[in-house]
Amino acid sequence: MFHLFEKINNDGVYVIAEMSANHGGSLENALQIVREAAKAGADCVKIQTYTADSITIDCDNEYFQIHGGLWDGYKLHDLYNDAGTPYEWHKAIKDECEKCGVDFLSTPFDPNAVDFLEELGVEAYKIASFELNDIPLIEYAASKLKPMIMSCGMASPEEIQDAVDACKRAGNDKIVLLKCCSEYPANWEDMHLGNIPDMRKRFGVHVGLSDHSFGSIGAVVAVSLGARVIEKHVKIDGIESADSAFSMTMDEFAKMVSDANNARLIAQGPDYSLSAKEQSSTVFRRSLFAVKDIEVGDVITSENVRSIRPSTGIPPKYLKCIIGKKAKSAVKFGQPITQEFLEELQGQGD
Repeated sequence: MFHLFEKINNDGVYVIAEMSANHGGSLENALQIVREAAKAGADCVKIQTYTADSITIDCDNEYFQIHGGLWDGYKLHDLYNDAGTPYEWHKAIKDECEKCGVDFLSTPFDPNAVDFLEELGVEAYKIASFELNDIPLIEYAASKLKPMIMSCGMASPEEIQDAVDACKRAGNDKIVLLKCCSEYPANWEDMHLGNIPDMRKRFGVHVGLSDHSFGSIGAVVAVSLGARVIEKHVKIDGIESADSAFSMTMDEFAKMVSDANNARLIAQGPDYSLSAKEQSSTVFRRSLFAVKDIEVGDVITSENVRSIRPSTGIPPKYLKCIIGKKAKSAVKFGQPITQEFLEELQGQGD
């Protein structure tokens, strides 16, 4: 059973650990990532299902060269050859997820990958930001009627709507959109997480964050704005890959999971009721007390009645109602001004 909607419909935060290329070409590393991510609190481990030929072509001309950024100097085909997860590993990774009690998820990059994942028995699909404009691919994956988690990096509102409409045309409304900044790593000022509540309202679906920034702050801000899915690249120590430079260590990931869940608790509301501990603190609020002995007939002034802690007396808002009036009963120093005392004074008129 895929636990995505079970968790977010109960206002939990569903956390996806993205393995990507961080297996470093080793199946054992991939299985270790699953084990460590589960231990760190992941709900799901995600991989990517592609071959270099399913994403691009083996061509050396200028169109297929990468200039600048994390992958400067790579040819597209070579990058995807180096970064891919072999199809023959998928079942072992999925089995390890099941053994560790976490969901298994993958991103298909072409219809053949969808077919392969269907045979494997996947229970949801992830669409990458760079494929959000591949409407035929989205329609085909959505036609399997499984949850569709779609990253929206680089996409305009119109392009996001096209992707949502593609799912719905296929009869699939089990959609989660992930706000994403397709920079590696993402700069905080470019992330625009204020889009999250707008996306929820505009598209009428659950919204999360696919986070390429450093640290936990992106996840914390996103959850406080209503995100209920967080996706983060993770790595194990000592493994270098095409994605390791912007990926979290497992210790960092465990902290992010904790921070994100605490952010959800902190951001709850509106709720103006008092917690039990807060209720117990109300005794230390301000109220009106006699700060000098007051005898019958004494005029109430700011010299003999003040607003101080604790809260045993009447609220300070009544101070102006009693100043200038004559006491009808005595109050000793350090005694609260009571409701009965207030009512006696109010009976004098103005």
